[in-house]
Amino acid sequence: MKRDEKNQGYIGMMASQFLAGLLALLMSAHSVTAQDATPPGDKKVEYSPYPEKSFPNTVYFGDTHLHTSFSTDAGMVGNIRGPEEAYRLARGEAITSSSGLEVQLSRPLDFLVVSDHAENLGLAPAIAESNENLLLNAWGKAVHDRAKVSNDPIGAYEMWITQVNAKDDKLDGSGMSKVFWQRSNEISDKYNEPGLFTALIGYEWTSMPNGNNLHRNVVFRDGMDKTSQIVPMSSYDSDDPEDLWAWMAAYEKKTGGRALAIPHNGNLSNGLMFDDVTLISKKPIDNDYAQRRMRWEPVIEVTQIKGDSETHPALSPNDEFADFYSWDTGTFGANPTTPDMHPREYARAALKRGLVYEEKLGANPFKFGVIGSTDSHTAIASTEEDNFFGKVSMAEPSADPHYRLDEVIVGRFLADPSKQIRHFQTASGGLAAVWARENTREAIWDAIARKEVYATTGTRLRVRLFAGWDYVESDLTRSDFAEYAYQHGVPMGGDLTAAPGNKAPSLMVRALRDPDGANLDRVQVVKGWVEKNGEAFEKIYDIAVSDGREIGKDGRCKEPVGNTVNLEDVTYTNAIGDAFLQAYWKDPDFDPEQRAFYYVRVIEIPTPTWLAYDRKVFGSKIPEGGKQVHQERAYTTAVWYTP
Repeated sequence: MKRDEKNQGYIGMMASQFLAGLLALLMSAHSVTAQDATPPGDKKVEYSPYPEKSFPNTVYFGDTHLHTSFSTDAGMVGNIRGPEEAYRLARGEAITSSSGLEVQLSRPLDFLVVSDHAENLGLAPAIAESNENLLLNAWGKAVHDRAKVSNDPIGAYEMWITQVNAKDDKLDGSGMSKVFWQRSNEISDKYNEPGLFTALIGYEWTSMPNGNNLHRNVVFRDGMDKTSQIVPMSSYDSDDPEDLWAWMAAYEKKTGGRALAIPHNGNLSNGLMFDDVTLISKKPIDNDYAQRRMRWEPVIEVTQIKGDSETHPALSPNDEFADFYSWDTGTFGANPTTPDMHPREYARAALKRGLVYEEKLGANPFKFGVIGSTDSHTAIASTEEDNFFGKVSMAEPSADPHYRLDEVIVGRFLADPSKQIRHFQTASGGLAAVWARENTREAIWDAIARKEVYATTGTRLRVRLFAGWDYVESDLTRSDFAEYAYQHGVPMGGDLTAAPGNKAPSLMVRALRDPDGANLDRVQVVKGWVEKNGEAFEKIYDIAVSDGREIGKDGRCKEPVGNTVNLEDVTYTNAIGDAFLQAYWKDPDFDPEQRAFYYVRVIEIPTPTWLAYDRKVFGSKIPEGGKQVHQERAYTTAVWYTP
């Protein structure tokens, strides 16, 4: 090697060593100063804007109405899966169903309320384990021996039904309810994982005067440190919702916790759910009743397995989407449903009557938000059409039509069998959608309490609704859309008052399809209002439609979206519809002197139902009237306007 080359090599080596040492020194200095140094300038600079944000920015999907084997009407008719399995499935695990089938959700839920019936909570598992509290009670031992020793579970179930109908709690004083309430609470706390999955503690209060459905799910904001201090109120104690409200008030006073109740869909109440008089005294509802009802029951369940109660074709004759799983012939008692009951059963009619009541009383008893849930009694919170495990465990997937298709769900005691509703007429939904900042008990419960929620029929489509006085169309495309909308208006569940300068309210709506589901057909605004003569009206406006179709001057799109469903192989395509629809809409018929509400309904394109999948998998013969194609949808909570 030449001298110059040797020198260059030596110099290069020395330079490399120097740079390596300098780099190590700099890194060492950085590791020290990084902990001590402050950003340049006199003022501390925060780079991330999100810690101080508070507006809800995520929609969480869950089920607030799921029964397990702890519910006697589930556990004594075939369900052997308890709260543990219900939470595991909801969180994404595969479990084995009561009929021995492996089942898993296509996607986990974000939250779940196991809402087992308070009436003799845990009787079925108590029989199975020969629970000591049960055996020390004379009736408890008798029902245990009938089911387990004599191997007559149906006879044991009939023993239970008899004493429930008689309002005669044979297990009173046995401590059974406390034992299984404690066990249920422990399981909820075990599976509650803030930020990842919310297990809300709750139960069902099963008021059913004369077989009419006035059930409520009671949902707590709290953990078992508070909820274990009480034993749930049941319908043995009272059928009166006002007594339930008083009980919840006593719970809050005793524990410092929070509770609310969610009435079931009113279509099976025979006109009692949204009645004009109180249940027991039959006194006309007044201001005090209206305020208490909305304090304790801020939302209702508007859609579930046992039909949809948004509206009814007889109440909304100009609404071509009104007849969606209309269960309208009877309840669980012997009295049939009659058309005069419908206005006091369906949500849209109740919302309209609520405006009338507010004019008269100064308070609105029906100013509720809306959610969906399943009311499944299988411990399986599945709402997918190709994964529907039925209302009860006897009706889990099977080629045997006896339970899967023909089991009577409603109207068992009606004189006219043609008015009975059977399992093939069930829907597979629904779901509760909640706008919140984080996935915790507190955030989910608070969103329900403030009514920033919406219902879906089982799909996971996303909907945003804002209303205000000063929005303009270009606000739809803002990069800070949600933050700006919250700052200058109100979300679903909110209130607008006293139109400034007689301005009409403007709505901004965004709808995004379920990422694994069907495209959207249209977005609609449903408006209700009260005229000066006290009469309430409704009108539907199509505000966004897919595929370039036109909305007429009357605010309606008359052209159907089409249908891509292939019933032979039970498929559909997203060749029609749009994945995303948004709209800015200003009420063209606004009168600042009229009370009004506005909610949004989003309709999907046609898709196959669970009956179509059953036909393909099992070769089932679908009974006459069975739906094989439907259009799933979402309903938002309204925004209300008060002069």
